[in-house]
Amino acid sequence: MATIENPILTGFHPDPSICRAGEDYYIAVSTFEWYPGVGIYHSKDLKNWRLIARPLNRVEQLDMRGNPDSGGVWAPALSYSEGKFWLIYTDVKVVDSQWKDAHNYLVTCETIDGEWSNPVHLNSSGFDPSLFHDDDGRKYLVNMVWDHRVSRHSFYGIVLQEYSPDEEKLIGKPEIIFKGTDIKLTEAPHLYKMNGYYYLLTAEGGTKYDHQATMARSTNLRGPYEVHPDNPLITTWPYPRNPLQKAGHASMVKTHTEEWFLVHLTGRPLPKENDALLDPRGYCPLGRETAIQRIEWKNDWPYITGGNQPSSVIDGPAIEEVKWDKDFAEKDDFDSSRLNHHFQSLRIPLDDRIISLEERPSHLRIYGKESLTSTFTQAFAARRWQHFNFCAETKVNFRPETFQQAAGLVNYYNTKNWTALQITWDEELNTRILDLTICDHFSFFQPLEDPVVIPEHVEDVYLRVEVETNTYTYSYSFDGLTWHTVPVSLPSYKLSDDYVDGGGFFTGAFVGMQCQDTSGQNQYADFDYFLYKDHPKK
Repeated sequence: MATIENPILTGFHPDPSICRAGEDYYIAVSTFEWYPGVGIYHSKDLKNWRLIARPLNRVEQLDMRGNPDSGGVWAPALSYSEGKFWLIYTDVKVVDSQWKDAHNYLVTCETIDGEWSNPVHLNSSGFDPSLFHDDDGRKYLVNMVWDHRVSRHSFYGIVLQEYSPDEEKLIGKPEIIFKGTDIKLTEAPHLYKMNGYYYLLTAEGGTKYDHQATMARSTNLRGPYEVHPDNPLITTWPYPRNPLQKAGHASMVKTHTEEWFLVHLTGRPLPKENDALLDPRGYCPLGRETAIQRIEWKNDWPYITGGNQPSSVIDGPAIEEVKWDKDFAEKDDFDSSRLNHHFQSLRIPLDDRIISLEERPSHLRIYGKESLTSTFTQAFAARRWQHFNFCAETKVNFRPETFQQAAGLVNYYNTKNWTALQITWDEELNTRILDLTICDHFSFFQPLEDPVVIPEHVEDVYLRVEVETNTYTYSYSFDGLTWHTVPVSLPSYKLSDDYVDGGGFFTGAFVGMQCQDTSGQNQYADFDYFLYKDHPKK
């Protein structure tokens, strides 16, 4: 029995939905406005995980052009039944409003990494849908219902409605089966059946530090549901010193060895030296991550082993450990015909109008599109921050002809919070320069008093970012040997859910390569490689 260290999926991997197919285990996580939609991870032992699929990879399945920051794919639910995988997901079109315009869909596939079907639209009544396969063969959709009325609480309750696979639609009348506890904000429903009970697992309290998972049960699918006598099932709100904060939004699995485990969302705040412990509780630039806990049963109720707060280390299942080869190189030389699936784009696929891996072999060519503030057509390939200490580096060839053209290295949270070290053009100096742009709550700064002039003979510019827990800095080189630090120290916490609009958003920090051309001439940049290397804390 191996021990498992949490989190099992580091960096932005929220809202985990776990399922078992035989002796294989899969976790689906939210991707919000990042494309392709949904990340699915595979494990044989619940300890070692690898990214195996991004199922929503066609515009017919997911069209997010114009979606707001932290819109898009919320809380996918993955299940396996009748020899195929079922994936339920939400596409949220309005986030910061009295309304939450959200559309719920179903796609299926016989293999986890195959071509998933076109979507079936289910309903649009609220988010966080999941599909329950009852043992009599019938299927039911549950989701939270959004109430936009000014005088009412927005989270109306959990609705249940039967789904007909033959007709590919919901049938019968929707019924509210659970209104939640007094914690409210009841969402993320998952149904399970065992021991003569239907168990309803929900999330409550919002997805910040007061998050929790609530358990209820009933002998009848439609209720009434009684709440766990020692609710919540898991939370970190009473435990501010636990390194795994924000615990909630969970799902359960029974292993083929007859053991039970729960995966849940968590966040690891940056270390605090001078601030009070409780308020603010902290900032999590790595976003909301995925952790796992062991479950034990008492009186037909599940309990988290060791108490209702998460543990950093747990005993894994009685399964032989299976380690995977690394599914991406630290240094990606762009020698493949397809972009490494750890890279994602914003809202749209990176098709041949935006990138090419063939125009210049062993390079990623990116054609300049809209700015980093656009919610439509950005040319940006990025990957998650997954460590508190790491460096990312690239080498770029770019020949701008106007100040409206820029390309370089970007650290990004959303359209209103990012920083970029870019090659661009200075018409007064009549030369290429390097400049640093900071977007902070949609206020813009270019703090370098004197731009860095790029010598005319220099073909390629090397760009690097060093992230050291609470701060990060950019540097550049014209030969790959001598590096120059940009004299601006940037705070990591500003690329976090907790900083943005008081913590009302849901993703995490990304780092990547971007090219923009707001002149509309589609000027391109060639990136020779991209390196991401973690630096364990000394």
